[in-house]
Amino acid sequence: MSLANDYRRQAAWRDWPTAFAALPSLEGKTVLDVGCAIGDQAAELVAHGARVIGVDANADLLKVARARGLPPERAEFRQHDLRALPDLGEPIDGVWCSFTAAYFVDLEPALKSWIACLAPGGFIALTEVDDLFAHTPLAEETRAILDAYADDALRAKRYDFRMGKKLAPTLEAIGFTPAEERSLGDAELSFSGPAAPDVLEAWQSRLDRMVTLKDFAGDRFDAVARDFLACLARPEHRSGARVHFCLATA
Repeated sequence: MSLANDYRRQAAWRDWPTAFAALPSLEGKTVLDVGCAIGDQAAELVAHGARVIGVDANADLLKVARARGLPPERAEFRQHDLRALPDLGEPIDGVWCSFTAAYFVDLEPALKSWIACLAPGGFIALTEVDDLFAHTPLAEETRAILDAYADDALRAKRYDFRMGKKLAPTLEAIGFTPAEERSLGDAELSFSGPAAPDVLEAWQSRLDRMVTLKDFAGDRFDAVARDFLACLARPEHRSGARVHFCLATA
């Protein structure tokens, strides 16, 4: 299954209604959607009254976003390197970013480029998972390999698997005032009990895409993947992973 198709089905498992309900009125506002991917949240922002500028580095995902057929005066999608966005050429009223911050281990510099055009009093809303692999019960070796992999990803500055809890402190460090911070429900990433079949399929697809985990685990990868998926399928499964949502104002 393609990455775009994976993103399509993930939308139903996220608690976006809670996140969007926390935002200020978007009517007539311009919102920058950082890491917009296939445009699911951009479409929701438009439905809530916003004009959206969606930016992403992945040309294939942007092609899908543009094919949604959103009115061009309400949504446009641009390809940019998200590490340092160029001047957008206009002020924006808010920044929305979901499941993208963890790719920027040094988050402050990236955030500063995302908010460079933010109007006074504007908002930023970030959503990110914390401790993605914190599911039980897992074999001791599986847990050790996944923890070591998360540590290696952080050292190499590829990805921060524990970014979720860092959102609010990082925003405060660059001068924002957190207005709301909460955990969002998530039927794929943060749930208890056995995973639904389609959720297990999504996790299998995610693990298949994680080339760096395959390289890190070596000949233990297949065993790690089997144990992790079996954990998710068990009635006694519990998740320690949390999806953090943080809304802050300038």
